[in-house]
Amino acid sequence: CADVNLQHAERFAGDDSCAVYGDYRELLDRQDIDVVTIGTPDHWHTRIAIDAVKAGKDVYCEKPMTLTIDEGKKLCQAVEATGRIVQVGTQQRSSAQFLLAVAIAQSGMLGRTIKATCYIGAAPAGGPFPIEDPPQHLNWDAWLGQCPNVPFTPQRCYGTFRWWLEYSGGKLTDWGAHHLDIAQWALGYDRSGPVEIEGRGNFPLVPDDFDPVAFFAGRAKLPNGFNTATDFEVTLRFANGSSIVVVPGPGNGILLEGEQGRIYVNRARISGKPIEELAKNDRDRLGETVARLYGGRAIDPFGVTTDAANTGRDQATVQHMQYLFDCVEDRSQPVSDVFTHHRAVSSCHLCNIAMVLGRKLRWDPDKEDFLNDAQATALIARPQREPYTIEA
Repeated sequence: CADVNLQHAERFAGDDSCAVYGDYRELLDRQDIDVVTIGTPDHWHTRIAIDAVKAGKDVYCEKPMTLTIDEGKKLCQAVEATGRIVQVGTQQRSSAQFLLAVAIAQSGMLGRTIKATCYIGAAPAGGPFPIEDPPQHLNWDAWLGQCPNVPFTPQRCYGTFRWWLEYSGGKLTDWGAHHLDIAQWALGYDRSGPVEIEGRGNFPLVPDDFDPVAFFAGRAKLPNGFNTATDFEVTLRFANGSSIVVVPGPGNGILLEGEQGRIYVNRARISGKPIEELAKNDRDRLGETVARLYGGRAIDPFGVTTDAANTGRDQATVQHMQYLFDCVEDRSQPVSDVFTHHRAVSSCHLCNIAMVLGRKLRWDPDKEDFLNDAQATALIARPQREPYTIEA
């Protein structure tokens, strides 16, 4: 186990049977390790994953895979170059009801044009917080990594790191990485992206004249508190007329609506008239589609479709990790591969960029760049602090 917070590493290790490192590169140097899992704050995911595949390791990385769109491009390049297996922890791709929802949407049963509304919850506000000396067991400089050097505040790390734009993307990359992934898959764009993004967001402690380019370069300071969007509504439009709308609620899940019907899916259930009216031949056809979506692996798409008690949730997580080990054995691409997840989390990043800039943006999903907008293009990547830069 490697962690810049040695207390965390030692607590995970539990006893002397697990070696503890303060620098993950020492762990990667070991020849008796074949697979690593990455559960760090978001701004470290890509650097460690790239170093891991270059060291010949296969990887299970929690979502979101990246902090920026550019990081996703670099990680895809590294995986292509090394041939290593990388599975992202978007376990909804191993959940029967989400697979069924994608199959129904792709079948045309709901209609040709689909609106997917993703309900992802609201983020908290907090701060400004006091500055403290970092504890001795924490390597604060290494924790900050590529990000600007700032004084230690406990709320910047631990479980609340995701409410700081410096290290994460708030709810948009937290739950958004799960639900936008499924929605984009359902729309048939899991290897592409939107062409237009617009929305509004309420960013606490962020002034009206906020310059995100200067901020991420460390040239502009904000009050020492949570600054990701607490309230938001963003729309992503796709070339075929379909769209994804991202809002806090009500509830948590995905509503898929077309001209011919609509369904709702979350980790507890899938519901809607198209589900109730499925004929046997529809079930057989959808079962075949689900198997194809799931890499030809057997999974019962009707097993937990009305599971109000959430008993399918843990099983999906087990199946998702099993999928990784199957791919480690046969060297096939996992269901949550870096290439599709890069596209999904890029859409999450696009939402945040559109909100902080406060205007409609046009996007070329083939070139993966904004159209005629130098300020937006500057936010595809961020300046990185030495010696923590990321190279493919």
